[in-house]
Amino acid sequence: MSIELFHNDNHACLMFTDLIEEDGQAVQSNQFLIVDHGAGAIIDPGGNLAFNDLFLTLSHFFPPQDLNYLIASHADPDIIASLDRWMTSTRAKLVISCIWERFAPHFTKAGKTQGRVIGVPDTGGLLPLGQSELWLLPAHFMHSEGNFHFWDPVSRILFTGDLGVSMMNGSDAAKPVTDFASHVDKMEGFHRRYMVSNKILRRWVNMARQLPIAMIVPQHGARLEGKAIGRFFDWIENLMCGVDLFDDRAYQLPTAGIDPHLNRTRPALRAVR
Repeated sequence: MSIELFHNDNHACLMFTDLIEEDGQAVQSNQFLIVDHGAGAIIDPGGNLAFNDLFLTLSHFFPPQDLNYLIASHADPDIIASLDRWMTSTRAKLVISCIWERFAPHFTKAGKTQGRVIGVPDTGGLLPLGQSELWLLPAHFMHSEGNFHFWDPVSRILFTGDLGVSMMNGSDAAKPVTDFASHVDKMEGFHRRYMVSNKILRRWVNMARQLPIAMIVPQHGARLEGKAIGRFFDWIENLMCGVDLFDDRAYQLPTAGIDPHLNRTRPALRAVR
């Protein structure tokens, strides 16, 4: 089921929160479709679990084969594991950081991405879509080395990949968050581990505050609206995370074995000397 984030006569932004199976084996992920004057882009198309329903939804707007872009914030499997099927079923080009453009073909059969990858430089840029354009904003190390966020100037929606993530199921992810204080406990653990450092977060906030933003929509969990956007900026620019929290204790030789049957540690079979 799609959620309409924005719609006018010529422009639409749709969000999908529940296309993967609710079996607890895969993390909940959001996928996004943006259409402008008949041209379309999918942001973070996801894995194979999301492909069928997302492909069928495209037909409400244009023939799916005519999809213009698959836009990836980074190269994780929950972002582009379905790439082979999209390369086969559409004429879309993959838009991804230039440092990942030679890694993306590992998700497809040989030759599928030939001439169909747009490598985005570290500085980002403006990507034409229909009669509008998407802003590709640098978001490096949040959490990927080559990472981008996407701002749509028509809807004023900022798609933030793994920044702003909250851990929840698909039905809860469909509801917007306006009270940030009651929501932050669903975000904190993820951001402390997956964001690389406070230095990067502060620089991102300085950039993002220059934009008129109606929504912040991450790739996992619920979108932020209203006062929650400013509260999120205030929180994230002061968050210690990633390498800020690591010390020598994080890097020690292991003393326990891994039990492949019980999915937990057990005493080591032998000491490491």
